[in-house]
Amino acid sequence: MELDIGKKSAEELDEAKAEIRSMARERREHFYARAGTAAARAVRDRFLARVPLAAGASVAGYFAFGSEFDPMPLMEALAARGHPLALPVVVSRAAPLVFRQWKPGDDLVEHKFGMREPHATQPQIEPDLLLVPLLAFDMLGHRIGYGGGFYDRTIAQLRAHKKTRAVGVAYSVQKVERVPVGKRDQVLDWIVTENEVIDVHEEARHHGWRAWWPW
Repeated sequence: MELDIGKKSAEELDEAKAEIRSMARERREHFYARAGTAAARAVRDRFLARVPLAAGASVAGYFAFGSEFDPMPLMEALAARGHPLALPVVVSRAAPLVFRQWKPGDDLVEHKFGMREPHATQPQIEPDLLLVPLLAFDMLGHRIGYGGGFYDRTIAQLRAHKKTRAVGVAYSVQKVERVPVGKRDQVLDWIVTENEVIDVHEEARHHGWRAWWPW
């Protein structure tokens, strides 16, 4: 799909993102049915081999919903290596996410928005690395989520006072040529699919950021 991502009004930006969401969701559904489980294992192996992660660094993941990429094989492997894990908790529709400690086997509660979350008694942590769900991405780390802005708000808040890395985990079919971006959209540091590991900062140095940002 080729899109003009020059300067857009807010309405034009929303329309462009909605078009990609529809296409990406359909692609994801088809791929998940064919190879979702195998892809989750492949992403686990590629992440562990390529993405640098200090010993003891904390990692926030998420519980997959529907055809969403499932990071659980990776999270289980990280737990086995001694990394503290966390899952997101929705505070409100307009607030950043918070993260509560979790490990494989812990019970979860269902949030009113449908997410499964750790119990409120679990300690809150600020992760060193986020595993970020998405619908579509491009080679320079731009992503399209579900439209609520949760992860953009969260990543911005964390990066304001901590060096937090954001890693998109996805199927290769979710890659598009260019993602339309707005000023509040946060850029990923890495993207891992079953076929490749993308170091976004290296790609940025190669292509030049300015050509990819609409302001």
